[in-house]
Amino acid sequence: MSDVVDRFMRYCAVASQSDPLSADVVPSTVCQFDIARMVADDLRELGAEDVSVSEHAYVIAHWPASEGCEDLPTLGFCCHIDTAWQTYGDVVRPQLKRYEGGRMTIGVGRDGKEVFVSPETNECLEHMVGWDLVCSDGTSLLGGDDKAGVALVVSLLARLKENPALPHPRLAVSFVPDEEIGHGAALLDIDEFGASFGYTIDGGPLGECSYETFNAAEAKVRAKGLSVHTGTAKGTMINASEAIFKFHALVPPQERPEFTEGYDGFYYLERIEGNCEEALADYIIRDHDAAKVEARKETMRRAVEFVNQTYGQEVLTIEIHDQYRNLADVVCKPEYRHLIDNAREAFASVGTEMECVPMRGGTDGSQLSFRGFACANLSACYYNAHGVREFVPVPELEAMLDMLQELVALYARPQGAAE
Repeated sequence: MSDVVDRFMRYCAVASQSDPLSADVVPSTVCQFDIARMVADDLRELGAEDVSVSEHAYVIAHWPASEGCEDLPTLGFCCHIDTAWQTYGDVVRPQLKRYEGGRMTIGVGRDGKEVFVSPETNECLEHMVGWDLVCSDGTSLLGGDDKAGVALVVSLLARLKENPALPHPRLAVSFVPDEEIGHGAALLDIDEFGASFGYTIDGGPLGECSYETFNAAEAKVRAKGLSVHTGTAKGTMINASEAIFKFHALVPPQERPEFTEGYDGFYYLERIEGNCEEALADYIIRDHDAAKVEARKETMRRAVEFVNQTYGQEVLTIEIHDQYRNLADVVCKPEYRHLIDNAREAFASVGTEMECVPMRGGTDGSQLSFRGFACANLSACYYNAHGVREFVPVPELEAMLDMLQELVALYARPQGAAE
């Protein structure tokens, strides 16, 4: 088993889901410290410099430049250590399975039903016959998002240690908590990190590069009702849950995630609960165009006003908060064009044509690029993220490590950082 595969499976076995209901605490779950400390110990064992774990589970370290590259700008890499909260993530039992074609059973889920992947669920499997895949046992997600990225960065440093002659500038690496609940790199100490450009490693299949993300906001709609005995409710009862339903009916149904793709934005009802007296609904708003996000906010405000008018009083209230911005506003500036050009050349070196994908989500780069660390997002090689069918193909993971070796070599040339 190669170093990167071994590290990846070891990291996946450490449960580290974030928790959206504890988002006011960083990290939102204590278990994220477990993976943070494991990664930090691995970095120290490799000989990384300035290894630290903050009180909020942020890991930062540096790797010295190869001979002759000491005066070049520091290149940064960032990954997140938490895993998605939408499905089971504890206990995680990673396994290697050889894909022989057709339908491959991963295991049996917690509901007793077969968990499988097939070309019907993933067309990409048609070219993976004979490949080893890392997956869970079907009872949990795997955590390739983003522990594959974490393993890739740590394994890159291991390779540089084994081969000191490989050219590279000084490297800064960071591993952050709570990305899956929208917090991510918000508390990363940019000065301590010490890089002004680089990459997040948190994308999908080999060859993906994203320098466009959504602009994002969240909306919290609350309803206050009036409970009355149903037998005498006429003209008096105000059902808070019904008020939420009325609001939701005014949100454009064709602009939901299941009906959109590419550059289409959407409204997404993320969570709903309630009774007659109180109800709440949490939405996220997404669009690559910042002006369209503002228009979506206004649509939701007007829907609240309309429902309140039908009741003749304030039953609904809405709070809207911005979450992150489209990193293209920074990365597409001429001074950062090298991030895209060098990534394309590095992918070509491993026989892969880079595909620029407008990301239908955000990365840590969506925050970092506006805080002084301009960064595009590269493949971590996971498929079916956030679910029990998640898998990572070993050949892609190993090829991505080769790509990163070539990428840091490109930044060992002065023109790599100056173009």
